[in-house]
Amino acid sequence: MFSQKKLKNYSYLAIKKITDSKKNINYFINPYKHLVIDNFFDETLVDQCLKNFPKLSDKKWEFTNDKDIEIKYRSKWLSEFDIPEGIIDAIRILNGADFLRSISEIFKIKKIIPDPYFTGGGLNVTKKGGLLDVHVDGNYHDATGLNRRLNALLFLNKNWIPSWGGEFGLYDNKGEKCLKKIEPIFNRLVVFDTHDSSWHGLPNPINFPHNKQRKSIILYYYTKQDRDRSQIKIKQPHSALWKKKGKKDKRGKITRSFI
Repeated sequence: MFSQKKLKNYSYLAIKKITDSKKNINYFINPYKHLVIDNFFDETLVDQCLKNFPKLSDKKWEFTNDKDIEIKYRSKWLSEFDIPEGIIDAIRILNGADFLRSISEIFKIKKIIPDPYFTGGGLNVTKKGGLLDVHVDGNYHDATGLNRRLNALLFLNKNWIPSWGGEFGLYDNKGEKCLKKIEPIFNRLVVFDTHDSSWHGLPNPINFPHNKQRKSIILYYYTKQDRDRSQIKIKQPHSALWKKKGKKDKRGKITRSFI
């Protein structure tokens, strides 16, 4: 782990890339608001994340194997104390006040907060043959009653080549046509607007070598304030809605109970 002084400097340099994103043409409006920043963290910091990335043999993973819908591994973090040393420094920055203020300004969303429960977030791994169907994310956070507004992804794939697949796809507002593919290269940050029309995914089984894995850190951000009316297609709480499920959740439902 790094000293407070060193970590503060890493944070400053990373946040500056966000605040400069519009000037550097890293911020995009279509198909929905998103930014893409390469070499986001100092390489020493992100190398530390990769070095301390837990093995799949550890008992800290949840494996989802829903054919044609979702085949991947996700870390089981219930609080920040479950985060491996060596990765916690990056999470501190991504959930810190400076990062929140910067993405709030860029996306024009006020009073953004992170998720201390890491619901659905944390580390993600997809192996050869894995996939994630085109979907929109759930809209409410059960533990807090807040509205999901933004997703952040930090890719950790060194020496990625196109034949491996695994590009992150952004789709039109009906989830029918992929309008943009983002390569999951090492130390690339993607932040995107999350709402009922922000369809995304990687529906084609990836072709990573058997000794390689598609790795990422995924975090979600919320507000008390509801989304803009234009972003709401379903007013009631809903889980992720999947294209191959007829734009319904895994239970075949559109809405769900809000606990």
